[in-house]
Amino acid sequence: MSIFGWIVVGLIAGAFARSATGFNRSRDPGSQIGCFATIAVGVLGGMIGGALTSAATGDKINEFGLKSILVAFLGAVLLLLVVQALSTRRR
Repeated sequence: MSIFGWIVVGLIAGAFARSATGFNRSRDPGSQIGCFATIAVGVLGGMIGGALTSAATGDKINEFGLKSILVAFLGAVLLLLVVQALSTRRR
């Protein structure tokens, strides 16, 4: 998959993960993450999800599709939950 494909998957997965976890919903509106941060969360989530999927099943995800979005979404949710736990702990 091209870099453009991973950006699209990252944007979709990051947006769904933000919505599913409620990330930034409880904070003030000025501190919400934007489009680029959402893409970054999705792409990093895709890397995390891809690494976990590859370690668990031995399969690699190289094509754009529902499976790649789902794996990226699950990785992004995991990433956001860890970030929320760390930021809550600091307060």
